[in-house]
Amino acid sequence: MRDTAGPVSPRERWGTLQRLLGGALDRLGAGAYAVDADWALVAMNAQAELLLGLSADEVLGQDAHELLHRDANGMRMPRTQCSIIEAFMSGQARQEKQDFFARGDGTLLTASWMVSPLRFTAHETGALVVFHAYDPAAVPLPASTLRTGLLPELERLALLAETTTRLTATLDVNEALDRLVRLVIPMLADWMVVDLITESGHVQRTLVAHGDEGGIIRRPDLQGSLLSVPETSPLPLSRALRGAGSTLATPQTYQGPPDTHIAIEQRRLFDATGMHSAVIAPIRGLREVLGALTLGRSSRPEPFTTSEIPLLEDITRRAGLALDNARLYQRQRKVADTMQRHLLPRLPSVPGLEMNARYLSAPYASQVGGDWYDVFRLPDQSLALVIGDVAGHDLDAAAGMAQLRNILRAYAWSQQEPPNVIVDRFDRSLPHITNVGMATMILGRLQPRSDGQWELHWTNAGHPPPLLVTADGRSRHLSDGHGILLGAQTGLRRTDATCVLPPRSTLVLYTDGLIESPSHPIDDGLERLRRRAARHAGDPLESFIDALMEARPSDNDDDVAVLALRVPPAETSSP
Repeated sequence: MRDTAGPVSPRERWGTLQRLLGGALDRLGAGAYAVDADWALVAMNAQAELLLGLSADEVLGQDAHELLHRDANGMRMPRTQCSIIEAFMSGQARQEKQDFFARGDGTLLTASWMVSPLRFTAHETGALVVFHAYDPAAVPLPASTLRTGLLPELERLALLAETTTRLTATLDVNEALDRLVRLVIPMLADWMVVDLITESGHVQRTLVAHGDEGGIIRRPDLQGSLLSVPETSPLPLSRALRGAGSTLATPQTYQGPPDTHIAIEQRRLFDATGMHSAVIAPIRGLREVLGALTLGRSSRPEPFTTSEIPLLEDITRRAGLALDNARLYQRQRKVADTMQRHLLPRLPSVPGLEMNARYLSAPYASQVGGDWYDVFRLPDQSLALVIGDVAGHDLDAAAGMAQLRNILRAYAWSQQEPPNVIVDRFDRSLPHITNVGMATMILGRLQPRSDGQWELHWTNAGHPPPLLVTADGRSRHLSDGHGILLGAQTGLRRTDATCVLPPRSTLVLYTDGLIESPSHPIDDGLERLRRRAARHAGDPLESFIDALMEARPSDNDDDVAVLALRVPPAETSSP
């Protein structure tokens, strides 16, 4: 169970385009389909489905040229000889009175067609192909009809579809704003300004950006706090921040005596950016006004008009939902981070023994999970070492982890038994006192010997093996003492293992998020970790554990816990 926000799949994107464009295409009264720059089908109307005997849902994403366009003999033709693609590449509308399309049943449709460029975003174009069954007496549809009527509407819908798919694919506020900038600049405006209302009620000018030949340029010098939302100011930005309707603005709008700090900053904004025309709209979430979006023009001469306000409002509506979701997610992350800090223990201080630990939450989870580590003293002053992993990486897994950690502490403290006996009894008790299904774990006992060296006794319940790294860079996995995972209830007895840790050696306990990759066998991950640890054996412990974390698989979406201990030189004894 994890949050799946991330890059939108092509299938999801095509589905969004089909939903928004399909209805507009139906109004043509002819077959029509839209393609992107790679000539992949992104939308098809009902008349095209009927004429071609195809279902839009089945063909979305397929190459329209390979799927549909044929010569008079019904054969596929090279792309270099395709008149439809040639027309698209020229960037001009073009008509053909008689041509051929493949139908779903293998027959040919003789048709007349017209193709015209179609813009999805400022940086992405495609084409619209309109066709109908060939009729020698039919009067061709003028290209100007599309350009002045349907195409602008399709381009507006395409932009909204792209806005929806891109903004809903992230739960990060800054990433959402970056995506929005690239959608509207330079297609709609030269400048974009975002003012957001913080949880404390202040206005933060979060983003000021404009486009030039080098791409999108941010202006941090124009960003910052604008104080609180004015309650009575009639000026456009103040009204938008209170949730009022969208408004056009010019430099003259803010030339009078300023009534608020926001008015002062708005005058500075117009002066610094050279905007001669702007449109300002409120960004609304589900429950409250989140801020305001300003689009401005400085390079292009035409001013904004009231006819463009509905498009901006459609965009801000989608931006508001995306930002609302991102803010809610960030609040959940903050709560979860606080919870995780309380769940994970502080490491005790042991003279001569170095300890360090790391926890990294799953990238798409609720920022908590089932991985944990623990170190605590036992009544005989030996150290209990624990690394564990409850199945899952969400709040349920975190709650189960907290249960196991506390129960195990009680068992280990109260029962002066070998680790395997403690874990056996612990495992048998779990179905009766917890809701945890499956988990893996290592329980170890670390204690000094009379000769000054340290000895580890441990048992492994289905967990990745500990790693031992000596001071001279030799490394090996401690594979002994391995048994079945917790919750299997097989009745098999667990075993213990014992190892003397060489002076200045480092013991590493970790969870599978450090080594597992969906694209490689786990043995590869174990070997990669062993080699990495050997290379950094001489590093300070904090740098050593950081090096291990940096080498974790980039395609692993699990959480990670790592516990590293470095024993002292042989001559150093511990009380």
